[in-house]
This record gives sequence, structure tokens and C-alpha cells, in this order.
Amino acid sequence: MPVRQFDGQHLRRARRARELSQEALGRAEGVGVEQPTVAKWETGATFPEPERLPAIARALGESLDSLFPRLGEPDLADLRCDAGYPQKRTGELIGARSHIPVSNAERGVRRLNAAYVPLLAAAYKVGEKELLAAQDRSFGIVVEPTVPALPVPRTLAEKLTYLLETTFPHEQPTDAQIAVAVNGHAGVEVISAGTVEALRTGTPPATEVLSGLAAGVVLEGLAEFFGVTQLYFQSDEELERQVVDAISLLALRNTDGFGLAARGAEAGLDPAMLAKISALVAEAQQKAGPH
Repeated sequence: MPVRQFDGQHLRRARRARELSQEALGRAEGVGVEQPTVAKWETGATFPEPERLPAIARALGESLDSLFPRLGEPDLADLRCDAGYPQKRTGELIGARSHIPVSNAERGVRRLNAAYVPLLAAAYKVGEKELLAAQDRSFGIVVEPTVPALPVPRTLAEKLTYLLETTFPHEQPTDAQIAVAVNGHAGVEVISAGTVEALRTGTPPATEVLSGLAAGVVLEGLAEFFGVTQLYFQSDEELERQVVDAISLLALRNTDGFGLAARGAEAGLDPAMLAKISALVAEAQQKAGPH
């Protein structure tokens, strides 16, 4: 069981940042301890039960993983603790008279009855596959985590949303703050908070919004604010057109050398990409005519 890391000093800093007393933290919903207990946690004299950690994190406005990180993938007991349940309550979660079925599964003694799996998964707020993988780990079976495929942001709205969520995971800047930064970069007012909102939400489409603005200056300011290149905000069609133009220019300048370079890169290029580049080179060479 990869126990979550607990640092009393980190807990104290988080509590003080929230301006909560030890007594108030102890009284928070789901924590349920007296002030001396919280004091012992913060000095490292004792540690809270794992199933109390989610309630502590909620009381401090922190995510469970950021306040109490865990190395490794969870087993069945970890899922229970992350859901905030003591083991003795698991019987009622699966509609059984006793918590023994879950206890046996957590200790790697006997697997859960198939009828209990969806009930326990729903109580722990995880998928059934995730629950079964955690049960396998309780039985000592190594299960590699399944990493879901993340959607690739395509539109300007999707890219802005992605940057906001990844660059500012805890407290995102307002549309007004972004507008101030872009205008500061431009040296004049080129965008308003309402326009930033329109770009961020995609209503109306970005092409309509940017058509009435100094689009290049706006995108340049957004790129500086988020710390990315301006190319990031260009559409796939725009990037492809630039690649085509670049290849065409290279082909016009040095038809033989570029063709040989493309043919010599077969071992390092994807066949489909190589075929596309070769076709573009041939097209450019044809347009260029004999040299």
C-alpha cells in the first residue's frame, strides 16, 4: 500500500494560509478531532488516519494529491481511504452485513464478489476497471496504470482553455487581467475583457472576433502572457501552408540538393510524411521548371 506522504509542517503552513485555527480544522466536517490532536499532527508526534486525509484537504481548500502526495498506484485500501471511508463502514456500501468481504479483498485473501464491484466503485467514485486494477494490486499483481488519451486542442478557444488549466492550475487569471497584459504588450488598447471571453469560449468563432482587431498583435500578446510561441495559436491549415511555402522555397533554391536530402532521410522520417514531402518537392520542382 503506497501510503500518502504526510508532512506536519506542510499541514501547518496550509492551515495558516487558510487562516484556520487548529480547533477550527479539527471541527471541520469529516475531520472530527480535538485541537490537541491537530497540534500533534503538525509536530509529527502522531499522524491522521488515512481516511481523514480527504476531509483535511477539503477543509484547507487543497487537492488531496497536492497536500498529501502518494508515489505509486493505489490498491483497494487506498481507494477506500481516498473516498474517506473507514473499513468498518464498507459493509453498508456493498449492502452486506459485514465489512469482512472488503477487508478480505484489501488484505489479498479473497476477491470481491462480482455483485459488490459496481457498488463499491460507485461509493469510491471510480470506474469498475480502476477498482478491479486496485484489487489486483492488493493481491500483489502489478498493474500498469491506464493513461487516457487527452484531446488535442485545435481551436483557439480550446488552446486558451488548455493553457489556462495547465499554466494556472490553482487560480486562473480573469479575462480582464489577460486583456491588461495583452494591451500592455501592445502599448495601446487592442482588446477588452469581453473580447478575451469571446476568444476563450469560442462564441462567436475566433475568426470573426479577430477580424476586427489587430490580430497579429493580439496573438503576440497572448503568446507572451502564456509563455508560448505565437505559432501555437495558428491553425493546422496555417501551419501546413507555411511548411508547404518553406519546402517550395527550398526546392526553388536548390532542387537537386533538397530532393537528395529528402530521399536520404528515409530512415528517419515516417513513410507517410516522407511521401507527402516528396510530393510537395516534386510539385515545387515542376513549378520551378528547368534550371
